[in-house]
Formats: sequence, structure tokens, C-alpha cells
Amino acid sequence: MACAHSNAPDLQPPPGSQSVYREDCTQCFDSIDDESGLNVCLHCFNGGCIGDRDHALLHFRRFGHSLALNIRRTPKQVQRDEPPPKISKLAISAETEEDRYDIATSVVCYSCNQQNVDKTSGNLPAVINGVMTAMTFSKKEEVKAWEQEFIPCKHTLGLAQQEIDDAESKDSSKCSSCDLKENLWICLECGNIGCGRSQFGGTQGNSHALAHADSSSHAVAVKLGSITAEGSADIYCYACNEERIDPELANHLAHWGIFLAGREKTEKSLMEMQVEHNLQWEFSMTTEDGRELTPVFGPGLTGLANLGNSCYLSSIMQCIFSVAGFQNRYYRPLEEPPLCQTPGQDLETQLRKLADGLISGRYSRSDLRLRAAASDATDVTHQKGLAPAMFKYLIGQGHEEFATMRQQDAFEFLLHVFKSVSLSVHPDNEMNPVHHFRFEVEQRLQCLNCKKVRYKVDEQDNVSLAVPARHVPGKPDQFEPVTLSECLDIFTGAEVVELSCPGCNSREGFTKRTLFKTLPQELAINARRFALVNWVPTKLDIPLIVNDEPVDFGPYLAGEHDADEELLPEVEDAPSAFEPNSGIMDQLLGMGFPATRCEKALHATGNSDPEAAMNWLFAHMEDPGIDEPLALKKSASEPMVTEQDQAKIAQLGEMGIEPARAQKALSATDGDVNRALDWVFSHPDDDVAQDDSNGKQAQQVPSGYSTLPAQYQLRSIVCHKGTSVHAGHYVAVIRKTLPDQTDLSWVMFNDEKVVKFEDLEPMKNSAYVYFLTRV
Repeated sequence: MACAHSNAPDLQPPPGSQSVYREDCTQCFDSIDDESGLNVCLHCFNGGCIGDRDHALLHFRRFGHSLALNIRRTPKQVQRDEPPPKISKLAISAETEEDRYDIATSVVCYSCNQQNVDKTSGNLPAVINGVMTAMTFSKKEEVKAWEQEFIPCKHTLGLAQQEIDDAESKDSSKCSSCDLKENLWICLECGNIGCGRSQFGGTQGNSHALAHADSSSHAVAVKLGSITAEGSADIYCYACNEERIDPELANHLAHWGIFLAGREKTEKSLMEMQVEHNLQWEFSMTTEDGRELTPVFGPGLTGLANLGNSCYLSSIMQCIFSVAGFQNRYYRPLEEPPLCQTPGQDLETQLRKLADGLISGRYSRSDLRLRAAASDATDVTHQKGLAPAMFKYLIGQGHEEFATMRQQDAFEFLLHVFKSVSLSVHPDNEMNPVHHFRFEVEQRLQCLNCKKVRYKVDEQDNVSLAVPARHVPGKPDQFEPVTLSECLDIFTGAEVVELSCPGCNSREGFTKRTLFKTLPQELAINARRFALVNWVPTKLDIPLIVNDEPVDFGPYLAGEHDADEELLPEVEDAPSAFEPNSGIMDQLLGMGFPATRCEKALHATGNSDPEAAMNWLFAHMEDPGIDEPLALKKSASEPMVTEQDQAKIAQLGEMGIEPARAQKALSATDGDVNRALDWVFSHPDDDVAQDDSNGKQAQQVPSGYSTLPAQYQLRSIVCHKGTSVHAGHYVAVIRKTLPDQTDLSWVMFNDEKVVKFEDLEPMKNSAYVYFLTRV
């Protein structure tokens, strides 16, 4: 049936830069795999569901886009009469969507109320072909994330190769220091052949390539078995301690008699081994007697599919959406989605979409395709899991780590989510849900000589506790258990710090003690079980005992000040002296970094991110004057606004930061926009006037409670398996009320697998992040 709208001038195929949302709805997780399929707008390529919510119709009512392409996808039935062919070399078979699915399409016109518009009329053939052949949004962002993984560095760009001395005498078939004939790396500077490090999966290595780099200071090496005729290869820079690319790789290899023509990849790349390594980190899905853990389904019991090393994201989002503050803020089943031109790129919309997917129970059902593929010997089938691709792209946008496809630190991701949510614009009368996690810590300093005191209060949304490492006598690989109370005692205990007193000029130092001034509704605790081994943070297996019964935090509240104590005089321009975050400072000092360097790192990275500070330290170890005391350029109390600053203030204003606060943040961070963002986040109570829409000063909502009793009960945990937070696997275990039950049960969220969990104690003792709720 013909349609007059098929000749509309705005009906054009999507350009290469255009995102095409033809996998799932931008407002919910209904998808092309549902019975009714998905309607893709042929004007702006937004994807909308047409089920009971009908977000496609809502899109038409809001924007008047008449034509949409309905896409329905069903999996093909694959019959195998013989076993798959034996794999003789490492290769990836490019299986297409058409190989796996039957796809049906039709065109609908909302203006004409037609359900089957002639697909050959007007501009439709070219537009439909463009939609169906375009790279989908999630695939486009995944490719971009992988592409940005590796970049050249000064060592690959400025590589100086030695003259060939006696090339024919070099044996490239084995390591020059041992007899290994695989996992071989050639030094591009001198041609030395050395074996690599031993790798997951049985690849042997004695680290002779690394030893050569250390002894010779030669930085760049290439894995011989990874070189392809197309010019790709594993290239590692030992000076940067990162994988890199070499734009002149072909010429650099040819210098040592290695030519790309005819080369064939014979070994797995480092990235392939890392992905395989992370996939193999599987938490046990069976009980002690071998029974499969029971899958559970229902509201609040929906899994998230792994998008590639994204288990850190899944576990954190499961935990924070299990608390009332985030649920009430973003789960709005009776409301229309926010009005937004590009909902797939709007954080508010995607947080509401994720909340609906996790909480509603609409998608918590056994995957029929998994059931069909399951063995007859088991009835255990799990969910397909929701793919939060749009949320992952948005939350990682512009971040050098979370925008990648690498495994990340779950706790650092929690802090990033808190910051992103706090900086986002919240509708009128809607509280920032991170507020439920916020509390105040009070630091008390007392001069050892004159006994005068000073108090400083900081607002936080998490607490990072050091877990002391005590080896079991006679068992150097085992550690004694530590209680949560002991960690809190250490965190709130008194210590002596070296400071000069502004009251009596004494250099004897101060006693410092940090206590909770208030406590939050929801408390996020990071258990730090790390030691620096060869300058690499390594996780220690220290059991941390956290009881299921409520924990009393009353003893850790600061209480009233002594009326008789004398306060130290305020020092003019004291803020310009920069006071580093004490908790992070202690963490960096515990890793062995000098105090002056730690202070510089915290000042340079916003004073709120331990990993960013540590990365800065590693990147600036060779800086001249690195051990000179921190010298600030100007006082934050006297900001100077330039034309360039005005553009930066406008940029921060787009993120919901008012001009006065943006100006002060830029002044405090030498005009660095990224550091200014961190400054705003770490100074929520700074004395810049907050005005509401009526011009009246807005009231600050107090952070946390100072009342007793202060009882907190464990609500959820994020567990990690692996020796490094940047590898291995994360899962979440959360207290839930299961369908047809009244008592709370522990439920494990292992990506898309959601199961009732019985033996919690070992995992609870080794968890990485703990979430406690005030009861």
C-alpha cells in the first residue's frame, strides 16, 4: 500500500556517523526478539517498542515522525548432522546476523494509520537498506571502545634501531636465554629474542623479554606469534607498561629480517588471552554436594548480560538499584519517559530504563532458547539477561578507563556512578539518590605541645577501610581473619602526624583522629586488601568477618565538642595550603610512596580518587622536582575569570553546575575542567550561595544522621575472584525477598545468571565492596 509520506524530504539513509537503534527500545528493554518486534523511526532511527507500553507511538506523538520500520527477529533452527570441523589454526569465523536469525520487516505510517506500507515506494528502499546494513548503536560503540584501546607512545614513535651486527647468527626460533620456542618476543631496538611472561591457559614463559628490557632499558617488543600479514601484532612498551601500536611496524620488523608478506598468526594475542581469562573466572554455580544452584525469577531478580568484561558494571548496578533511594528515584512504571530528542544518549532516560529492567520483573524469565539447548539431564535454565549497552556507553563517555572494553575496578566504578549521578540534572523536587549514601567525617587535630585543637568536616559517600594483613604462624600464604570492628577501630583510631602548629609554632606534631560526624542511610564500604608487590597492587586473601546481625556504629560517632578546649587560630589563606584527603593519603603512603609525591598526586587529580592519584604517581615518577614541596600558584579565594574560563564555565553549566561554583572550581584547579568536576563533587558544602528558581538561597539537605541507635545491617556485597581488580570476575550477592516468601534470602547475580545462594560465608569474608543499610 502506497503512502504519501514515503517521499518526505527528511527520509534519507542514515549517514555513517548516525546511531541506529535497531536492537532494543531506547526507553525500555523490549527488543526485536519480542513477538511484536521493534519499530525503528525512519526519520531519526530511534528504536521504539510496540507492546503494551508502545514507546514507538509515544515517539510519533512527541516528534511527528510518521514512518517506522518494524523489525522482528527469530532464531534459526540449526541442525548438525556431523561434529564441527577441527580447528587447525586460531581464527574467528565472521558469523552474520542472517546466519543465525530469520528477520521479517514491514513499514508502518502513524500519520496514515497504515500497517503495511509498500516498501518499494518513494525513498523507502534506500532508507530501509541503510537501516538494515548500518552498524547498530551497541556494535558501533563497542568497536569504538576496542579501537581506542591502543595508541602509539613516544617510545614507539621515536624508536631508534641499532645497526645489524650479525643478524644471521640470531636464532628467532627460541628464547636467547632458555629453550622455550613459543611466547617469544623480539626487541625492536636490538633484535634480542626473549620469552614472555607465563600466561593464563598454560602458555609458558620465564619473563626473559622483560629481564632484557630491564637490563638494557630497551622499551618496545613484539610478540612473534601474533604478527599477521595485514600488519597487526602484539606490541608492548615496557617503559609505559602498556600495550601500544607502532605506525612503522612493517619497517621496524623488516630491519630485523621479518617481513609481513606470508606471515600467519600462530598464537593468541594478549587481548584474546585476557578475555578468555576473564571468561574462565566462574564462581561456583553448584552446592557442596554438586547440585546446581536454583535459578530464581521475579521482580528485582533480573540479570545483566556481560557486554565483554562488564561484570564490574553489572555487580555495582545490581547493588545500588537494590536500595530504596535509587529505586524511588528512577523506577517510574506509571510515568512517561522524560521528553528527550535522543533518549539513547540521555543519562536520566537510561537510568530509568535500567531501573525498569532490573526491578519490574518483566524480563526475569527463563530463556526458551537456552532451555532448548540444555541437556536432557538438567532442567536448570537461566535468563537471557538484559544488555545495558546504552547505559554503559553513556556512563563511560569521556572516561579514559570506563569507555574501554577492559575489566575495571568495581569500587572505582561505584564512585564514578555516584559522581555522574550527582552532577546530572535532577527534576524539581527529586532528590539526588546518592544523598542516601552521604555522611560527614570529622577530623580532629590537637597540637602535642599547646594542646589546642582544630576540627575539619568533610562530606563523603563511601568509606575505604584498610584490612590489616597478619600471616598465620607457619603459613606464609595464609592470613588471620579480621573483624569489621577492628577495621573501624583502625580507621577511627588516633595517630601522630608531623605538622607545625600555627598557635605555638611547635614542630612536635599533632594527634589526628577521624570519626563519623553523621552516618548515612546506606553505607558503602570498600575493603582494602592490597599490597604493593613489585610496584603492582596485588590482592591479598584476608578473611573479613562481617556478621549478618546489625553492627553498632554508635561508638564511632564524634559526639559533642569539649567546651573547655581551645581552638587553634585560623590561618589566612589556609585553603591555598591544600589539605589532602586523609584516607587516600594514608592509602598511598601505605603503598610506599613518599608523602610529598602523594600530596602532589592528590592535588593534580582532584583529591578524591585513589586510583587516579596512583596512576599519576606512576606517570610522573621521573618528573624533575617531583620531590619538591607542593607550591600552589594562586589562592582559590581570588578567582580571575578570563574569556577562556567563560567557555569552561558554560561547559560545566551544561552539566548542572551553577556559574559561581564552576568559577570557584576552575580557580581551585588551575582551569582544568576535569579536575574542576572532581572539585565540585568533593566540595558539595562549599560556601558558594545556592539559589533556587525564585532567587532565594536554597536549603542544603543535611547529610546523614547523628542520632542513636546507629545500627547497620549487611544488605549486599560485591565479590571478586582473581589476583588483580583489573582481571578476574565480579558478582553481586544481595538480600532479596523471593516470590511466595516472607523472609529475606541471599541471591547471587552472576551477570545474567540469578540464583538463590546458600553458602554465603566464604564469599562474604572475601568481598571487595560491602553495602550496609541503617536499621
